[in-house]
Amino acid sequence: MDGANQNVHSETPDVEAAFHEEKESRDEAVAGLSSASTFRDGPSGEKLLHTVDQTILPGEQASPAEYAEHPSSTEMSEDTFGSGESPRRKSRRGRRGGRGRNRKKVEAESLDNTAEVTSVKDGEEERKQKKDDQGVPVADENTQRVKRSEVVKPRRRMFISVLPGEEVEVALTEDGQVLEYYLDMLHQRKLKGNIYKGVIHNIDTNLQAAFVSYGLGKNGFLQIDEVHPEYWLTYHDPSKGKKFPPIQKILKAGQEVLVQVVKEPTGNKGAFLTTWLSLAGRFLVLTPGQEQIGVSRKVEDEAERTRLREMMNGIEPGQGLGVIVRTVSAGTTKTTLKNDLQYLKRLWRDIRKKGTEVQAPALIYQEPSLSDRAVRDYLTEDVAEIWVDNEETAQSIRETVNLLFPRKKDLVHLHADMRTSMWERFNLRRQLEQIYAREVLLPSGGRLVFDQTEALMAIDINSGKISGKANFESMAHKTNMEAAEAIARHLKLRDIGGQVVIDFIEMRDKNHIAEVEKTLRLAMKNDRARHDVAHMSSFGLLELVRQRTGSSALSNSLEPCPACSGTGMRRNIEWQALQALRELRGLMSAETRDTHVYTAAPELALYLLNHKRDSLREIERDYGKCLEIVVRP
Repeated sequence: MDGANQNVHSETPDVEAAFHEEKESRDEAVAGLSSASTFRDGPSGEKLLHTVDQTILPGEQASPAEYAEHPSSTEMSEDTFGSGESPRRKSRRGRRGGRGRNRKKVEAESLDNTAEVTSVKDGEEERKQKKDDQGVPVADENTQRVKRSEVVKPRRRMFISVLPGEEVEVALTEDGQVLEYYLDMLHQRKLKGNIYKGVIHNIDTNLQAAFVSYGLGKNGFLQIDEVHPEYWLTYHDPSKGKKFPPIQKILKAGQEVLVQVVKEPTGNKGAFLTTWLSLAGRFLVLTPGQEQIGVSRKVEDEAERTRLREMMNGIEPGQGLGVIVRTVSAGTTKTTLKNDLQYLKRLWRDIRKKGTEVQAPALIYQEPSLSDRAVRDYLTEDVAEIWVDNEETAQSIRETVNLLFPRKKDLVHLHADMRTSMWERFNLRRQLEQIYAREVLLPSGGRLVFDQTEALMAIDINSGKISGKANFESMAHKTNMEAAEAIARHLKLRDIGGQVVIDFIEMRDKNHIAEVEKTLRLAMKNDRARHDVAHMSSFGLLELVRQRTGSSALSNSLEPCPACSGTGMRRNIEWQALQALRELRGLMSAETRDTHVYTAAPELALYLLNHKRDSLREIERDYGKCLEIVVRP
C-alpha cells in the first residue's frame, strides 16, 4: 500500500502534501531545481542575502576617501581634542566687517537654540512625570503611529458572482487586489473530484497504464502507481524486486474499477484517474483504503500540529479508513472534527452502496458547485466580507457560514443593484480582464508578456518606457522586483501549470539577483499548488515548475482562433489575394457558364476589388467570361 500511496487526490494541494510524495516522473523533471535561497558569508562570518550599495558591513573598514567624504563626529573629536591641545581658532583676518560683524545674529541664534533645548527638556520632564503618575511610559506620537500601522491587517474579501443556471465566478481579494480567481461555466461539466464506476478498456504495457471508460468522451488514463492493491488480480511482494508489478498481470480489460478524476482532460489528453479515493470536508479529508491519520503540512505551527494530532488520536475513523486534518482546522475543537468525520463517513457509505447497484460506466459522486466549494475550501478566519450578487446563493452561503462562524452574523452581503455589476462596483473589472491579456503592465511602466507553447509557458519582461535611463542596473533591478511579485500572482490567477521559463532583465549585481529570487519565492509561498523554483542563470533565465490545480478560467473561456488555428499569426492580405487570383484562373477555365460567382471574406473581397481590379479584368479577357465577386455573409 505504501508504494501506491504516492498520490491521494483531494480538492486542495495541502491535502495531497500531507501523506504523499511527488510522482517519480515529476521528480525527474524537477531534479535539477532547488528552492533554497542562496546566501554568502559576510566578512565576520554572518550570513548575508544581499547588501545595499555603499553600506559598510560589520567588520569592514571604510576607505580613506569615504572617511574624507563623510567624516563622523567621533573622528572630528579625536582629530580636534585627542592630542590634549586646545582647538585652534580660525583666523578672521581678511574678512570684511571685523570681529563685531554679525554679533547680534549669533546672539539671536544662541537664544533660539537655548529655547529649543529648554522646551525639549520640559517635554521630557513632562513625559517622565506622566510615567511616574501612571506607572506606564507615555509613547510619543511617532511611536503610536508605528504601532497603529503594525496592528492594521490586510482586508480580505470574497466575491461570488452567479448567473443562474449558466456561470459562477469566485474572486478573493486583499486590499482591493485580486489574488485568486475561479470560473465555472455550467455547460462545461467539471470533472475533477468526481467519482465514477468505470471499465478498463485496454492496457498499454509500454506506458504501464490502463485506459478506463468512465462514461465521458475520451477514456481516462490510469497509471500503475494509481491502482489500489484491492484491484490487483495477483499478489505482488515489493521487497523481492520492483516496487510495482507489471500492470498486465494485475489488471485485465473489462475489469470494473471505482476511479476519481485527478486532472481535467486537456486538449487531446483524457482525464487523469486514480483508484486512491479521497473525500474532502470542511476540516478533514477522508481517505478510504489508507488506515493513517495525519496533519496537513501547511499547518506550520508545531504546537498546533501536536494539538491536532492529540485530538485525532481519540477519534477512530473506522476500519479501512484514514483521515487528513486540513489547514483550516487550526484552532478548531474536537467536537467539530468529529461532526465533520461523521458526515464524510455517511457520504462514503452512500458512495459504496451506489457503486454496487449501478452498471458501469456511471457517475457515482459529483463534487459540489463552485460557490459551495469556495466556502468549504477558501473561506478562512481572515476573510472579513463575502459579497454575492444572487439572493438564493447568498441565503445558502449564509446558512453555511452561520454554522462555521456563528459569531460573524454580518459576514455575507448581497449586491442587489442590477444596474452595476459587482465587479464594477468594487473596481475589479480591469484586474479580471488582465487575466486573459497577453501583456500585463507593471507599476513603473514595464510589461510582462505571457506566451503559452506546447512544452512550457514563456514569460518575458520588458522595461517599457523606463528603458534608456542612465542607471541601467537600478532600472533592471526595480523592474524585475515588480515583475517577480506580479508573476507569482498571475501564475495563481491563470492556474499555469507545468514548466515555466521567465526571462528577467539581465543584472550584473549578484545581490540584486538574489533579492529578485527571494522576492519570487516569498510571493509564491501562499500558492496552494506545489511548486519548485530554480536559480537564475547568467543569461537572466529562471525556471520553475508548478502543479496545475484544476481547470482554469482561461481554459474554460478561451478557444483557438479559427483564422490562425491558435498560432497568433496569419497570412497577410496580399498573399491571400494572390492565392485567390490563382484559384480564379483555375475556376474560370473549368466554368461552362458565361458568368462565374466567386465568394470571399469581406476583407479579401474588398481588397480584390480595390487593389486587384486590373488583374480581374485581365482574367475576364483571357477566358471571355464575366466574373462577379460576392462578399461572404
